[in-house]
Amino acid sequence: MPTRLTFTGALAAWLAGATIGSAQMTADSGAKLTVTAAPEGEALSEDYEVTVSGVAVPVYACRVSAQPFNQVWPGYQRPLDQTELAGLAYWDMSAPVVVEVRSHRPIESVVVRPLASGIRPHIEGDCLRFQLDRPRQLVVEVNGPHQALHLFACPPEEEAPAPNAEGVRCFGPGVHRPGRITLESNQTVYLAAGAVVYGSVQANGAENIAVRGRGILDVSPYPRGEGGGAVRFADCRKVVIEGVIMRDPDVWCCSLFGCSDVRVEGVKLVGLWRYNADGIDVCNSQDVVLRDCFVRAFDDAIVLKGLKSRQNSFDGRPVRDVQVSGCTVWCDWGRGLEIGAETCAPEFADITFRNCDIVRTTHIAMDIQHGDRALVRNIRFEDIRVEMEAPNPYPQFQQSPDDRYAPPGDENYLPALFVIIIRANNYSQDAERGNVRDVLLRNVIVAAPRMPASSLQGFDAGHTVDGVTFEGLQFNGKPVHDAAEAHLSVGEHVAGVRFDGSPDGGN
Repeated sequence: MPTRLTFTGALAAWLAGATIGSAQMTADSGAKLTVTAAPEGEALSEDYEVTVSGVAVPVYACRVSAQPFNQVWPGYQRPLDQTELAGLAYWDMSAPVVVEVRSHRPIESVVVRPLASGIRPHIEGDCLRFQLDRPRQLVVEVNGPHQALHLFACPPEEEAPAPNAEGVRCFGPGVHRPGRITLESNQTVYLAAGAVVYGSVQANGAENIAVRGRGILDVSPYPRGEGGGAVRFADCRKVVIEGVIMRDPDVWCCSLFGCSDVRVEGVKLVGLWRYNADGIDVCNSQDVVLRDCFVRAFDDAIVLKGLKSRQNSFDGRPVRDVQVSGCTVWCDWGRGLEIGAETCAPEFADITFRNCDIVRTTHIAMDIQHGDRALVRNIRFEDIRVEMEAPNPYPQFQQSPDDRYAPPGDENYLPALFVIIIRANNYSQDAERGNVRDVLLRNVIVAAPRMPASSLQGFDAGHTVDGVTFEGLQFNGKPVHDAAEAHLSVGEHVAGVRFDGSPDGGN
């Protein structure tokens, strides 16, 4: 049976309805802006100050990768000289606001991403200012991508659980160090705005569970490989992960293994800097909705996998009915939106990535990297906006702890746009290869110095790619009509490639 918890001090006041360290502003329309103070002692950014409609918003520090230099697993704890500090700030809003950012570095240039937001700030001295019409997740780049500022403007929180309700473990404003939290069925972890919780949340075989709130879940106390990421659920049903910020996971950040009936909404993953720090991994799971999330990862950002392990493997379960929409992705290493490389499952089917922004990526923006037995079918990439503005740093593998990042000085390096490949890889567990059928890319819009390359490649005559359609592909505002304009390489064992309904490039 879940137990009731007793709260004292600041948290008790919060439960009683007091607002601890927060400021609220009511606009003429009656809508509220809610800003919550950072806990005492929490590290704040030395690069930025932020106000929203005149209300000061704390800017938290978060560590991110400074260079695309990765060590394959098992690797080791990453040296800090490969990283840098960035900033993050968050608030709730329900009406337009004015955002002002003061940079402690002289401003030479500013870009607000995603570019599709259409935000072009007014710059005056060391300040930049813009109006924000609705809740959005933004990146402000001052003088390029280093030491970026991540802004998370959230919608007002709805139906927050009663803090003293049965089965609810609440963390109010302040710093908490619970370590590893294990959820059982019918339990919720709630992180209030202004909470920084140093620990992780895990569950195995549970149902009707949730992680919710506006606070920060931070895994930094754990050495690499010992914390299990920020959220890790296995064999769970009826799962909600909503609103929270996840920071500094030791490995994959937010992972689902063999789960079903899952909703992940409005979560923000930032401060992923350690080797192989994936963002959101959906593995052998069904009926999953990922919506309105922000992921900045140092490895694949949003990725669907099929895994086979020696014990408690879920590789008999498909990856099916997965909907990813409204997400913003920054991938410091690897792929932005991916299926694979592990594809140990009966099938990957009925999967849609829709209305997403890839603001930066390193290797490939979107791909199906098929290394195992699954049938991959009915895959959709729709209304995807891809930004590849310079600089696009050259990715390198680190072979030993003594290696240093030494890119070849290729200023023209550009990540690939889209890849499908069937082949055994370092992560393959099945002896048999699979097939890919019916893939649609519709309304993919690319902003880049030149058209990035794409490629399609089957394995053999019995394991092929068949039925890949490009509709409405655009490059810098102009339509792309065929494989040549798309810089698309069509390899062996590929058939049924079409552009806007017309056959082009198939073998």
